[in-house]
Amino acid sequence: MTPHMWTWIAIVAAGVLAWLTKVAGHTVPERIVQDPRVHRIAAFVTVALLISLSAVQTFTTGARLTVDSRLVAIAVAALLLWRRAPFLVVVVAAAATAAGLRALGWG
Repeated sequence: MTPHMWTWIAIVAAGVLAWLTKVAGHTVPERIVQDPRVHRIAAFVTVALLISLSAVQTFTTGARLTVDSRLVAIAVAALLLWRRAPFLVVVVAAAATAAGLRALGWG
C-alpha cells in the first residue's frame, strides 16, 4: 500500500473511533451522568485540553520549542485575566503585545 492510502485509512479509522466514542456516551447510565463528580471532572478536562492546546501553539514552532512574542502575550493575557479584565480587553491587549514585540523585531 502507498503512504497516501495509509493516510486515508487513518482518517477513516479516526472517524469510526469518534463515532464509537459518541455511541458509547449514549449508553452510559443516567445516574453516572448526573453525578456531581462527573461534572467537576468534565469541567477540568475541558480546561486541561484548552491549556494543553494553547501551550503547544505558544511554545512550539514546527518540532522545536521556541520562546518569542507569543509567550509574552500569554503572560499579559494571564495577568489581565487574573485581574478580572473583560475578555475583549484581554484578547486585544495580548494581540497588541505580540504585534508590538514583533514590530520591534522579537519573534
